[in-house]
Amino acid sequence: MSCNLLKGKKGIIFGALNEQSIAWKVAERAVEEGAEIVLTNTAVSIRMGTIGQLAEKCGTIVVPADATSVDDLSTLVDKAMEHFGGKFDFVLHSIGMSPNVRKGRTYDDLDYDYLAKTLDISAISFHKMIQVLRKKDALNEWGSIVALSYIAAQRTLYGYNDMADAKALLESIARSFGYIYGREKHVRINTVSQSPTPTTAGSGVLGLGDLMEFAESMSPLGNATAADCADYVLTLFSDLTRKVTMQNLYHDGGFSMMGMSRRAMRIYEKGMRFDDVVDNNYPFGKNEEQE
Repeated sequence: MSCNLLKGKKGIIFGALNEQSIAWKVAERAVEEGAEIVLTNTAVSIRMGTIGQLAEKCGTIVVPADATSVDDLSTLVDKAMEHFGGKFDFVLHSIGMSPNVRKGRTYDDLDYDYLAKTLDISAISFHKMIQVLRKKDALNEWGSIVALSYIAAQRTLYGYNDMADAKALLESIARSFGYIYGREKHVRINTVSQSPTPTTAGSGVLGLGDLMEFAESMSPLGNATAADCADYVLTLFSDLTRKVTMQNLYHDGGFSMMGMSRRAMRIYEKGMRFDDVVDNNYPFGKNEEQE
């Protein structure tokens, strides 16, 4: 049900690939709430995905841009301002990719050229995007910039690999640029730490299915879906959150505040009873080297 939450607002959405994408859901909901949007992704992703169908549904254009290229970003912003007839109000950065993850390289055996690409695509592109927006004075006062993050920026989660480093950098950029852009233009910058979500990019993470199951068992409200995330992001684009900036906002059903839930404990007990733990000398027995 539309509430016209974004009536009269305009913005760019990075990263919609197909219907699984969080960015796709954000685009649909933003238009439902009265916004005008411009969609963007790399030329390769546009060819591989179905973003053209989304653009047709939303009545807008798709501008190809490599978010790691300042020249591409500059062209994108110029074309968006031309399309909108001036400045705009919000931007979503929904970009992340790790060549190390795709190639099966573990964190203790990273390819450093791949790592550089991970950081550039997944985090430094955020800095480049904001810097271009600021230098072109493209956003209206009280505008909003949001990037999607994950709790692996603060906690170690097996299999998330060098993407954890990228998310930590992403959140740092939001804080550092949030101060500068907020002080000068009242533009707010936040990251949303979303539940594990089965997007095309997320599916490459080792053990994503098990991770989602664990998060579901730990979260009192259950995992937040891509559609849930879209609704939350819209509130950050709206005027209802004008004084929220430089924050990493957890949107994970309460997972980030949990230690151990009763449901998770029951699952654990079914898999490894206390007696079995003692019999196998782990972690209470004599043979500590088994860990």
